[in-house]
Amino acid sequence: MKLLLRVAKETKGERAALAAAMVCTLMLTVLSLFIPRVQMQMIARIEGGVDSAVLAEIGRMAAILVALLLLRVVLRYLSGMLAHKAAWTTVENVRVKLYAKIQTFDIEYFASAKTGDLMSRVTSDTAVFEQLFAHIIPESVTNAVTLVGVTVVLFSLNPRLAALTCIPIPFIIVSSYIFAKKIRPIFRNVQRTLGEISVRLHDNFAGIREIRAFGQEEREAKFFREGVAAYTKAMLGTLMKSSFFHPTIEFLTALGTVIVLGVGGLFASRGAVSVPTVVGFILYLSLFYAPITGLTQLLEQAQQALAAAERVTEILDQPVEIVPSENAVHLERVRGEMAFENVSFAYKDGIPVLKNVSFTARPGSYVALVGPTGVGKSTMVKLATRFYDPLSGRITLDGHDIRDVTLESLRRHIAYVPQDTFLFNMTVAENIAFARPGASREEIVAAAKIARIHDDILQMPQGYDTLVGERGVKLSGGQKQRIAIARAVLCGAPILILDEATSAVDVETEQYIRTSIDELSGSHTIIAIAHRLSTVRNADLILVLEDGEIVERGTHEELLALGGHYAAMCRLQSGEAV
Repeated sequence: MKLLLRVAKETKGERAALAAAMVCTLMLTVLSLFIPRVQMQMIARIEGGVDSAVLAEIGRMAAILVALLLLRVVLRYLSGMLAHKAAWTTVENVRVKLYAKIQTFDIEYFASAKTGDLMSRVTSDTAVFEQLFAHIIPESVTNAVTLVGVTVVLFSLNPRLAALTCIPIPFIIVSSYIFAKKIRPIFRNVQRTLGEISVRLHDNFAGIREIRAFGQEEREAKFFREGVAAYTKAMLGTLMKSSFFHPTIEFLTALGTVIVLGVGGLFASRGAVSVPTVVGFILYLSLFYAPITGLTQLLEQAQQALAAAERVTEILDQPVEIVPSENAVHLERVRGEMAFENVSFAYKDGIPVLKNVSFTARPGSYVALVGPTGVGKSTMVKLATRFYDPLSGRITLDGHDIRDVTLESLRRHIAYVPQDTFLFNMTVAENIAFARPGASREEIVAAAKIARIHDDILQMPQGYDTLVGERGVKLSGGQKQRIAIARAVLCGAPILILDEATSAVDVETEQYIRTSIDELSGSHTIIAIAHRLSTVRNADLILVLEDGEIVERGTHEELLALGGHYAAMCRLQSGEAV
């Protein structure tokens, strides 16, 4: 019930339609209870003898019966239409809300989350909301109301026969409780296994080149077979229990009918009950056991639906770590000054990554971060874009603590080029204009020229309209990285952050990009991570990191003269940076 109430919160905006559908359903239920009463009265009139007056009365009753049946059709249509519309709109809203919620999670969440499983939750698990609100809940209410109504009618017709009718009920309740208790964990396993299949499919399709390159097709096919077999086994487990449970319920309800027929016939033969009463009792008897059977069938569907709903609400109710403060400001324009003030940070393993880091990137300046792998350079730029929050200290943008700035305006003023470049399965032009979808072709071309990718694009089959493939599979590493740089340039943000922007390009292209960076440094604040020291010779400030701390700072010439870590790194790279 707690989970049902939680799921019901997601129907906001559709509750009026669901309530209207429920009213139609209840009216339909009352109508179904009334129709046998009319039939009973018609039989009673016929039993008393037929004359012209009786025939006229039977005709009127038949007309009423036809009208009731037509009204039942209308009510059933309205009930189904309203419930389905509200349910599918709820599914749509939940999918959008779930996707939006996942987008708010911090980057570390995605480092451990499985993309295929998230996809399964957004697509297949959310579909259960349609089952719940269009079928399970309305039909459960209908069956429950019908059961109560028929019980009242049966006891009003003959209390002794009604009491005999209820003999199987305790056995049905106990059986249903045991079934629900055993079936729910199995359905959880079914949904989890389905998610794991999605994970395996996503990974294998994304990594198909690696699978073929290392000849692992057979092994991956074996893993997939095992996953599908596990899903089949879990489903068969539910079907085996269902195959025993449902016939048991049918037997118990049939046993109740046999009891009533036998005892009712005995009462009728002794004159204790009239024939119309027995006939009416039998007509209502089908209405009595049908909702019981229906409820037990819905019980199975409900367990499957709730197992999937748990996976959806688990995401919806997960707290978001990166959120703006209550009084966050929206920055329309910024000069581009970014400062780290005694910033310390550690990931969830608790190992310090940054220790009291402080520096200021002045507007229009070029700041380079250098040092060995794993000293915290990439972490610094992820903190600057607020993918994470520091454990202590603060980061400011034009004097504003970035935690007090709306995420939308913060990231609108920062263009980030990650080391692991990601391109969408769109055209080259669409990828460059991703941050500015309304950019003109002239602006796109200008950005491509700055990134030194324009000539390469012109040689592609459809030029700027060439599809790059999933994750840019049709392009080289250097081409993808330069398109990412063009995308950042076109963004027009005053702050440009480059995480190893030249790591996948040749020496000639690196020279082009270095020239472009030098040209942009006057009009943009640039924070760049570099292993190739040749790209940072013209930086206004070079920060050398060791074990999460800034151990040296200065210009290229100043650090060479210092003869410390930076000078040693230059010597290791021979004449490449001097």
